[in-house]
Amino acid sequence: MKVQKRLLSAAIGLMSLASGAAFAADTLSLQGKTIGVAVVGTQHFWDREAYKGATEEVEKLGGKVIGVDGGRDNQVHANNHDILLSRKVDAVISILGDSAVEPKFKALRDAGIPVFTVDHVSPSSVNNTTSDNYTLGSTIGRYMADALGGKGNVAVFNAFSNSLRICGIRYDQWKYVLQDYPGIKIIQPELAEQFANSPEDARKKTLELLSQYPKGKLDAIHVACWDQPAIGIVQALEETGRDKDVKVTAIDAGPETLEIMAEKDSPLVANVAQQPHLIGQTSAENVARYFAGQKLPAQTFIPVIPVKGPDEAKAVYKKLGYGELK
Repeated sequence: MKVQKRLLSAAIGLMSLASGAAFAADTLSLQGKTIGVAVVGTQHFWDREAYKGATEEVEKLGGKVIGVDGGRDNQVHANNHDILLSRKVDAVISILGDSAVEPKFKALRDAGIPVFTVDHVSPSSVNNTTSDNYTLGSTIGRYMADALGGKGNVAVFNAFSNSLRICGIRYDQWKYVLQDYPGIKIIQPELAEQFANSPEDARKKTLELLSQYPKGKLDAIHVACWDQPAIGIVQALEETGRDKDVKVTAIDAGPETLEIMAEKDSPLVANVAQQPHLIGQTSAENVARYFAGQKLPAQTFIPVIPVKGPDEAKAVYKKLGYGELK
């Protein structure tokens, strides 16, 4: 009986916490606040969705948005924060970027303007909202190992692990998992994709790779940080007839790669979906929580969604609001 009472008491406590959290979310407000939202660029679906999530939520909560787009130039993105400083916004949400933003963040904080980051850990940030990058990397590592039956030769596109913290985490966790699969060998040297026109760049580099590693010498290609290069990789495999013997894995699960995964017998066998719109939305809510006097964690981690095979690709495509695949 005592155990039942304890369980009942715990359940009531959990329900109270849940209703309290829901009540807090319902009563959040940015009325009368002007929030600057700086995004590194909007060419890539992830950046675009995170920006939309942040700006739409600020407006939903009654705030005014001043948005600036870096056009995928990290220095332009950094300099755009000067515009927000001159406009004397009440807070800034900054989406992605490299170390060039750090002095800009400090200047904002010195002026009494709190900074909230998305996918960018910074000592000047009140809170960083991001995917659970540790789970992203380790999950795709397990999925790739399963798809290979625990053995095979793998090539990896890994251009950004040294320059972007999030990419480094994903790559390191993927590689850490592979330590438990001694039959899987990573081909050296690793490949480095370009950001601009990455599908075509990856297609050309994959064609070169396939010429060096004939059938039986290459079993998989992994993209360590994102998934746009996977589009070109699949094209190269199909062009050369290698799509039946080389598997592809990646991270992001954007709409284009989910469409490829949904095709029957697709070589793109596994991915892990992020929720960029929810990440941006949550960052805006955290700004409102800050102004409401709530204590925020240094980082807010948004769950990721593993995707394996055509059926899961179709389900996740629908879940993330991209439409419906037949």
